[in-house]
Amino acid sequence: MATKRRRQPGTGGAGEFYRIIVRPKGEFTSFRNQDVGKKGHLERLAGRRSSGSWGTVSWLVSKRDAHKSGKSLIITTPKVRRSLEQGTRGPIVHVKGDIFESRPRKNIPEASKPTLAQRRAQSRNIKKAQAARRNRNRIL
Repeated sequence: MATKRRRQPGTGGAGEFYRIIVRPKGEFTSFRNQDVGKKGHLERLAGRRSSGSWGTVSWLVSKRDAHKSGKSLIITTPKVRRSLEQGTRGPIVHVKGDIFESRPRKNIPEASKPTLAQRRAQSRNIKKAQAARRNRNRIL
């Protein structure tokens, strides 16, 4: 008589989250969950490497904020979609149950920083701070 094996987490489809795997679990020694934004919507599963550096292992997206369409995951909430666009790269493809796969965001070497987008953002922030300072001085 064959013994019944335990079902792997996420393969049954009964959970509250969809899991988007970004990197293999074997690269990491310990793990930590972090809420991103409002509680219960988007969570980041961070893993610690043996070298001590941290990286994203997977993303957990609430089933209220996304739905499965064919072989892909459609994110319906704009804030969650924006966060995942920054944290992943390429399509989100179905593996099994509630588990999906994507690629990690591109690594930008320190030598090429600050990037054009970072310089633009820094310039915008400086101009905002200067305008706020001028307005504060005008009021006093």
